[in-house]
Amino acid sequence: MPANADLRFYRIKAAQRDLIAMAGGVERAADVTSFSKSVVGRWNHAADHDLMPISAVLALEAECGVPLVTSAMADLNGRRLADPDAMQVATGNILARHAETCRHAAELMATGAASFADGKVTPSEAAEMDRAASRMEHGLAELRKTLAGARAGGLSIVEGGAK
Repeated sequence: MPANADLRFYRIKAAQRDLIAMAGGVERAADVTSFSKSVVGRWNHAADHDLMPISAVLALEAECGVPLVTSAMADLNGRRLADPDAMQVATGNILARHAETCRHAAELMATGAASFADGKVTPSEAAEMDRAASRMEHGLAELRKTLAGARAGGLSIVEGGAK
């Protein structure tokens, strides 16, 4: 195996072993997955080249409530899993993000109006406007992330309201 393949293989094997341990050991994992103890034992042995089939991974992850192998595979491919609870928290902040973005926009407009009042913009006024624009840009980016979460899962801003 190439070095990179070894890294991937041992990363997944480690996640498998952790998942089997979390499920209660080889015998319990065998019961959950409907595979024999000897097969699960090979999945659990670091030097054995057997990897779990997807059906076994999904069954054990569902049993444990933790996506250990799936997270390892995502990580090896430069991805990460999203936490559904974190997405709900993000969409819950939509009103605050919107208000913050409006406040930053008002600050930028007020800074610009004060700078333009005498018909010229000094270097310090330009720097102040740039800082206000930067805050607005950051706030707008945060609002867009929150809106993406709302687009994905919907949002009710009133308790018991329609999604």
